Amino acid sequence: MKRTDPTPLKDRLRQRALEEGFSKMGICAPDAVPGTAARLRAFLEAGHHGSMGWMAEREHWRGDPSALWPEARSVIMLAELYTPETDPRLVLDQKDRAAISVYAQGKDYHDLVKRRLKRLGRWLLDQGPGEEIKVFVDTAPVMEKPLAQAAGLGWQGKHTNLLSRDLGNWFFLGSIFTTLDLPKDAAEVSHCGSCRACLTACPTDAFPAPYQLDARRCISYLTIEHKGPVDEALRPRMGNRIYGCDDCLAACPWNKFAAAAQEIGYQPRIGAPQLAELAALDDAGFRARFAGSPIKRIGRDRFVRNVLYAIGNSGQPDLVPAARALCDDADPVVADAARWAMAQLQPQA
Repeated sequence: MKRTDPTPLKDRLRQRALEEGFSKMGICAPDAVPGTAARLRAFLEAGHHGSMGWMAEREHWRGDPSALWPEARSVIMLAELYTPETDPRLVLDQKDRAAISVYAQGKDYHDLVKRRLKRLGRWLLDQGPGEEIKVFVDTAPVMEKPLAQAAGLGWQGKHTNLLSRDLGNWFFLGSIFTTLDLPKDAAEVSHCGSCRACLTACPTDAFPAPYQLDARRCISYLTIEHKGPVDEALRPRMGNRIYGCDDCLAACPWNKFAAAAQEIGYQPRIGAPQLAELAALDDAGFRARFAGSPIKRIGRDRFVRNVLYAIGNSGQPDLVPAARALCDDADPVVADAARWAMAQLQPQA
């Protein structure tokens, strides 16, 4: 069988990716990140993954992308912008309102990016009959950020997120593994220099050192992945952040070069709701309110737990009734959060 000429195919693929709505494309080999396994092992041994047991369970795949699908010869990495129109930190001063991460303000990116990846993948298969692909968006044991750096999309900054000289750091990643042997791009190198803006911006000191993250102190982990009560010493530092945290991303100076998001699905539709309104949600109300949003996956109980921590941090006595109503909630973690919020708002009671 005559194989497709890879160089012009790569050029056409890049053009097609841009037409589909992706912001940038790069290609690397599946084995292009040889140091990943050792870094992942150190991260896990330090316990920095917290309760995310799935990271350890699939360590052998996550640490070696070539083991995930041995037949793959190329990894196509794609970036998709979700750049906010305003600084997301402005809501942090509105103590009676909820701060929700930029990426969760619109439709679920898993659905939007995967749909685009599948369209691009089908196009690629039409160009190379007999070849195969697999597409991934954040739900498989794929180390997207090291692969994206190896593919030249950007580099992992001191906050461990990927950033780019022409995209900033507000973008999602998706990958297409393929049996096609496509020309590879040069890896990107760090351009952080001596900057520490992202590290000093972290409200919970979640970075033990540059390029290292202790998820157990990260507000994104605490509000999304962590299932039980949050350490009482960390609750005041969460402020009104109830789903994720954008502080380290927003602090990056490279964002001054970021382009605007093109996908209308990432337009903010949630905003900064009143905390009292969110605290009153039952399970059905929560599901209806956040249908089609990544927020839905954490469930009502964890979400309301976060809202109650924000109420406790608000300094707003008029929110006492919202907390009091949940002191006997059926979920013990929610009830604990409600009692804590009451104690913060009525310390002498």
